[in-house]
Amino acid sequence: MQEVKILDGGFSTQLATHVGDIIDGDPLWTARFLITNPKAIIHTHLDFLKAGADIILTNTYQASIDGFSKYMNITEEESLNLFCKAVDYAKEARNLYKQGIENGKNIINASPLIAGSIGPYGACLHDASEYSGKYCSSVSEEMLINWHRPRIQKLLNSGVDMLAIETIPCKKEAQALVKLLREFPNSKAWLSFSCRSDGKSIADGSNFQHVALQCYRQALPGQILAIGVNCIPPQNATSLLKGINDNCKEEFVPLIIYPNSGERYTLEHGWMKHEEGHSLHEFIHEWLNLGVRYIGGCCRTNAVDVEKIRAEVEKWKSNN
Repeated sequence: MQEVKILDGGFSTQLATHVGDIIDGDPLWTARFLITNPKAIIHTHLDFLKAGADIILTNTYQASIDGFSKYMNITEEESLNLFCKAVDYAKEARNLYKQGIENGKNIINASPLIAGSIGPYGACLHDASEYSGKYCSSVSEEMLINWHRPRIQKLLNSGVDMLAIETIPCKKEAQALVKLLREFPNSKAWLSFSCRSDGKSIADGSNFQHVALQCYRQALPGQILAIGVNCIPPQNATSLLKGINDNCKEEFVPLIIYPNSGERYTLEHGWMKHEEGHSLHEFIHEWLNLGVRYIGGCCRTNAVDVEKIRAEVEKWKSNN
């Protein structure tokens, strides 16, 4: 049975415990703190490692040359250098964590990995279009490849263990990214989609399973570590993942899920709770039985949630 890896949680949610600032609504989101408060970034990564995360994601989801140039008035070279710094901060947290191991602390995972976070083009538009994919009809595949290339190249050159290609809302962008990955044949990545609440579609209306499996198979052999969903209410996830491994009997397809807390985000009101909200922890065994092998939390989840996820995964493993 393939090993289950625990991811970290919502970076902005945990970061807020260190900075006390309003993070949501900022056009750079947490990426601003790559310049203004690197220590808080390091401590946020360290929180997740101490909570039991096997993989931490760099603070680069909403980082872009365009955004840094517009909102921080820095050059393209300086902007790209921030991607290197983001990896350095994750490495520093990992080093601090390992020092704790050497000092005799009870540490769960002695060899944590770093994933370079690659958010969609829509994230830099600061209009919540990563949840709709509406921009995909007005951009070309070539434009998306050229926009993503320098970010991916910087993260890989800085020594991440893998890429976290996440919250992708449309088929065109997913296919562009898979094509771009072929330029980096030694790289590994997971591919995670932004999906609708109908249990079958990614944000642009395309069929999730069809697009995800198509991308998985079009990539270089072994290059896609897992396919799945993130930043989705936990109660909407099972129907998206169900049947993938039943319908692919000739191969096991590793799945990934890191849902949000079940709240819904709008630009006007921020995060709003649903009355029928569910805890992501109640679905963990169900997801693992479907073939999920990478699992964590997204927006509005924190280090305590990662601890709970780890505990549920350990329970599942002891019964299987």
